[in-house]
Amino acid sequence: MTDPKPARQALQAILALPDEAIDLGQAALLIARQEYPDLEVGRYLSILDDMGAEVQRRLRGGEGPMSRIGHLNRFLFDDLGFRGNVEQYDDPRNSFLNDVLDRRVGIPISLSTVYLEVGRRCGCPLDGVSFPGHFLVRWRDRDDAGEILLDPFHRGRVLTEEECRRRLLEQFGGRVSFRREFLRRARTRDILERTLVNLKLLYEKDHDYHRALMAQDSLVFLSPDDAGRLRDRGLLYFRLACFGQARADLEHYLEVAPGAADSDALRRQMPKLRSLSPVMN
Repeated sequence: MTDPKPARQALQAILALPDEAIDLGQAALLIARQEYPDLEVGRYLSILDDMGAEVQRRLRGGEGPMSRIGHLNRFLFDDLGFRGNVEQYDDPRNSFLNDVLDRRVGIPISLSTVYLEVGRRCGCPLDGVSFPGHFLVRWRDRDDAGEILLDPFHRGRVLTEEECRRRLLEQFGGRVSFRREFLRRARTRDILERTLVNLKLLYEKDHDYHRALMAQDSLVFLSPDDAGRLRDRGLLYFRLACFGQARADLEHYLEVAPGAADSDALRRQMPKLRSLSPVMN
């Protein structure tokens, strides 16, 4: 069996870069390589290069945003057949960029990743948008003259702000109030974090705690100052009876977040965990 450690180390190396230096496509493929250690990252980057070059070839030059968006949409959704996987939305393969490129189905964030990476390669000024519950893409003119919201899960459909408000109301039943900041640009780290959180939640739902830990470990590396990420990794270690690692993470969590809402409950559990860790690890 191929050793997964090089894949994890490669991902950690790219996540250590400044946000503007992180290549989204490469990082997304390195997330996938933790599941598929033999994955050829370069081959899939070349596929994205070829896709971007084909859209660029179709552009005549001097076209406006809607015309360029139209070319991108026709190529991805009509010619190549990319679509939202409504039938098997919770399939983890929907979150792995190699699988999305091979199968041409995905969820909002993975299809948005394809959209962003192909768009970048053909000169389209696109950003990700971490809209609650449904990741989006926006076209923003470099002079900030205007923006166009797009939904790659629904074939690159153009959305108005009012439609986004209605979606939020329908999905959350009024529990989440619309804020303009929901439509701001997502950093590359934000996109990768959302991808990893999706995977972690799917694995936990399936009681696949080894894979959930793999995703959580990357989340800790991605956000080392987030105490909650450290706590969650410690709890996953505990589920897997890795009591020494659980103890280290949870003790560190209590040091950096001593006043957290769950700190007293965790402190009460620490003597038992300390007694287990030297025996079990």
